[in-house]
Amino acid sequence: MTNTDTPDPQLSIIMPAFNEDRRLGLALGQLKRHFESSPMTIEIIIVDDGSTDDTAAVARAFDPGPLAIRLIRNRVNRGKGYSVRRGMRKARGQMMLMTDTDQSTPIHELAKVAPYLSDGYDVVIGSRDMDESVITRRQPRHRHGMGLLMRGLRRRLMLRDIKDTQCGFKLFSRRGAKDIFRRVREDGFAFDCEALLLARKMGYRIKEVGVVWCNDPDSRVRAVRDSIRMVIGLVRIRC
Repeated sequence: MTNTDTPDPQLSIIMPAFNEDRRLGLALGQLKRHFESSPMTIEIIIVDDGSTDDTAAVARAFDPGPLAIRLIRNRVNRGKGYSVRRGMRKARGQMMLMTDTDQSTPIHELAKVAPYLSDGYDVVIGSRDMDESVITRRQPRHRHGMGLLMRGLRRRLMLRDIKDTQCGFKLFSRRGAKDIFRRVREDGFAFDCEALLLARKMGYRIKEVGVVWCNDPDSRVRAVRDSIRMVIGLVRIRC
């Protein structure tokens, strides 16, 4: 890993990671191969969310080539929302992409979402529920059913016109990211909804774009417990 600071990178990639020593190297390798011949300047910000495995060691050992990698470590596990918020506040790119360590939406889908920033949008979110979305491996039935239940509840509370708030592939303009994430307070999985609700209330234009998505059987999301926490978070945001 290198801590070399790239002045004014064009793209910051924020990747929260909790006990991801197995998948992190694979994800970083995918990003390196995708961008190694790109003229863009890239920084990858890995936010280690209090991992108890070798996540930080994998990040430090990785050879990023032309990319700049920064590792931020939370002392204890604080949640995905906290980690993404911390990464966004530290990022310096003109564009800021939130993506998951499992790369369930591959990095080449950036080509679909990035042009919308030039069209006046400040928030462009990947979606699994648009007509053009491509699901290459679906979730098990119980997780899919829980997801539908949660989506129905969320749409009754907020953001009724957005089909999928939880896809972990979201691109922000620098202005939008800095403005939105300094106000986000949710530490858990409901932070996506809070960020989008804040974006709307502050007048930022949101574009939902269908992307390729593949379920990873080794997901860190625990269907029942995290769904209960999600409900609590949604109610808290709504109140």
